[in-house]
Amino acid sequence: MALLQFITTPAGDRMVVMSEAYYQTLVKAAEVLEDATDIADVKRINARLESGEEELIPAEVVNRILDGESKVKVWREYRGITLRELAGKADISPAYLSQIEGGTRDGTFETMKKIAAALEITVDELA
Repeated sequence: MALLQFITTPAGDRMVVMSEAYYQTLVKAAEVLEDATDIADVKRINARLESGEEELIPAEVVNRILDGESKVKVWREYRGITLRELAGKADISPAYLSQIEGGTRDGTFETMKKIAAALEITVDELA
Protein backbone atom coordinates (compact mmCIF):
# COMPACT_ATOMS: atom_id res chain seq x y z
CA MET A 1 0.00 0.00 0.00
CA ALA A 2 1.36 3.38 -0.94
CA LEU A 3 1.90 6.09 1.57
CA LEU A 4 -0.14 9.15 0.59
CA GLN A 5 0.16 12.56 2.15
CA PHE A 6 -2.66 15.09 1.85
CA ILE A 7 -1.92 18.79 2.05
CA THR A 8 -4.04 21.88 1.66
CA THR A 9 -2.62 24.89 -0.14
CA PRO A 10 -3.15 28.44 1.12
CA ALA A 11 -5.76 28.82 -1.66
CA GLY A 12 -7.68 25.87 -0.22
CA ASP A 13 -6.79 23.32 -2.92
CA ARG A 14 -6.36 19.80 -1.58
CA MET A 15 -3.24 18.06 -2.94
CA VAL A 16 -1.90 14.51 -2.71
CA VAL A 17 1.78 13.67 -2.41
CA MET A 18 2.85 10.11 -3.27
CA SER A 19 5.98 8.20 -4.10
CA GLU A 20 7.15 8.21 -7.70
CA ALA A 21 6.91 4.41 -7.80
CA TYR A 22 3.23 4.55 -6.81
CA TYR A 23 2.63 7.31 -9.37
CA GLN A 24 4.21 5.16 -12.11
CA THR A 25 1.99 2.23 -11.08
CA LEU A 26 -1.07 4.46 -11.47
CA VAL A 27 0.12 5.68 -14.88
CA LYS A 28 0.63 2.10 -16.12
CA ALA A 29 -2.81 1.08 -14.84
CA ALA A 30 -4.38 4.02 -16.67
CA GLU A 31 -2.58 3.03 -19.89
CA VAL A 32 -3.87 -0.53 -19.62
CA LEU A 33 -7.39 0.75 -19.07
CA GLU A 34 -7.09 3.14 -22.02
CA ASP A 35 -5.80 0.32 -24.25
CA ALA A 36 -8.70 -1.92 -23.21
CA THR A 37 -11.16 0.89 -23.94
CA ASP A 38 -9.57 1.49 -27.36
CA ILE A 39 -9.75 -2.22 -28.19
CA ALA A 40 -13.42 -2.35 -27.17
CA ASP A 41 -14.15 0.72 -29.32
CA VAL A 42 -12.48 -0.86 -32.36
CA LYS A 43 -14.48 -4.07 -31.88
CA ARG A 44 -17.72 -2.07 -31.58
CA ILE A 45 -16.97 -0.06 -34.74
CA ASN A 46 -16.00 -3.19 -36.68
CA ALA A 47 -19.25 -4.88 -35.63
CA ARG A 48 -21.22 -1.84 -36.81
CA LEU A 49 -19.36 -1.91 -40.13
CA GLU A 50 -20.04 -5.62 -40.59
CA SER A 51 -23.74 -5.20 -39.78
CA GLY A 52 -24.09 -2.27 -42.19
CA GLU A 53 -24.92 0.24 -39.45
CA GLU A 54 -21.78 2.22 -40.36
CA GLU A 55 -19.86 2.67 -43.57
CA LEU A 56 -16.41 3.94 -44.42
CA ILE A 57 -16.48 6.91 -46.75
CA PRO A 58 -13.49 7.22 -49.09
CA ALA A 59 -11.27 10.28 -48.64
CA GLU A 60 -12.05 11.33 -52.21
CA VAL A 61 -15.73 11.74 -51.33
CA VAL A 62 -14.97 13.66 -48.15
CA ASN A 63 -12.46 15.90 -49.92
CA ARG A 64 -14.93 16.77 -52.66
CA ILE A 65 -17.47 17.83 -50.04
CA LEU A 66 -14.83 19.80 -48.13
CA ASP A 67 -13.84 21.49 -51.38
CA GLY A 68 -17.39 22.85 -51.65
CA GLU A 69 -18.96 20.52 -54.20
CA SER A 70 -22.67 19.82 -53.90
CA LYS A 71 -23.15 17.22 -51.19
CA VAL A 72 -26.14 15.80 -53.03
CA LYS A 73 -24.15 15.37 -56.24
CA VAL A 74 -21.12 13.90 -54.47
CA TRP A 75 -23.25 11.38 -52.58
CA ARG A 76 -25.26 10.53 -55.70
CA GLU A 77 -22.12 9.85 -57.71
CA TYR A 78 -20.60 7.89 -54.83
CA ARG A 79 -23.74 5.73 -54.72
CA GLY A 80 -23.40 5.22 -58.48
CA ILE A 81 -26.84 6.45 -59.47
CA THR A 82 -27.87 8.91 -62.14
CA LEU A 83 -29.60 12.20 -61.53
CA ARG A 84 -32.80 10.77 -63.02
CA GLU A 85 -32.64 7.68 -60.81
CA LEU A 86 -32.19 9.77 -57.66
CA ALA A 87 -34.98 12.13 -58.69
CA GLY A 88 -37.28 9.14 -59.17
CA LYS A 89 -36.35 7.63 -55.81
CA ALA A 90 -36.88 10.98 -54.09
CA ASP A 91 -40.13 11.62 -55.99
CA ILE A 92 -38.97 14.97 -57.35
CA SER A 93 -38.36 16.21 -60.87
CA PRO A 94 -34.91 15.79 -62.40
CA ALA A 95 -34.89 19.53 -63.15
CA TYR A 96 -35.48 20.37 -59.46
CA LEU A 97 -32.73 17.96 -58.39
CA SER A 98 -30.39 19.49 -60.97
CA GLN A 99 -31.07 22.94 -59.52
CA ILE A 100 -30.36 21.67 -55.99
CA GLU A 101 -27.12 20.04 -57.13
CA GLY A 102 -26.13 23.17 -59.04
CA GLY A 103 -26.81 25.42 -56.09
CA THR A 104 -29.34 27.58 -57.91
CA ARG A 105 -32.18 26.37 -55.73
CA ASP A 106 -32.46 25.19 -52.15
CA GLY A 107 -34.40 22.07 -51.40
CA THR A 108 -37.09 22.21 -48.75
CA PHE A 109 -36.51 20.21 -45.61
CA GLU A 110 -39.01 17.60 -46.80
CA THR A 111 -37.26 17.36 -50.16
CA MET A 112 -33.87 16.98 -48.51
CA LYS A 113 -35.28 14.24 -46.27
CA LYS A 114 -36.46 12.37 -49.38
CA ILE A 115 -33.10 12.81 -51.08
CA ALA A 116 -31.23 11.66 -47.97
CA ALA A 117 -33.45 8.59 -47.65
CA ALA A 118 -32.91 7.75 -51.33
CA LEU A 119 -29.13 8.08 -50.83
CA GLU A 120 -29.32 6.02 -47.62
CA ILE A 121 -27.77 8.77 -45.51
CA THR A 122 -29.05 11.14 -42.83
CA VAL A 123 -30.29 14.64 -43.49
CA ASP A 124 -27.39 15.85 -41.35
CA GLU A 125 -24.98 14.49 -43.94
CA LEU A 126 -26.55 16.82 -46.51
CA ALA A 127 -26.65 19.88 -44.25
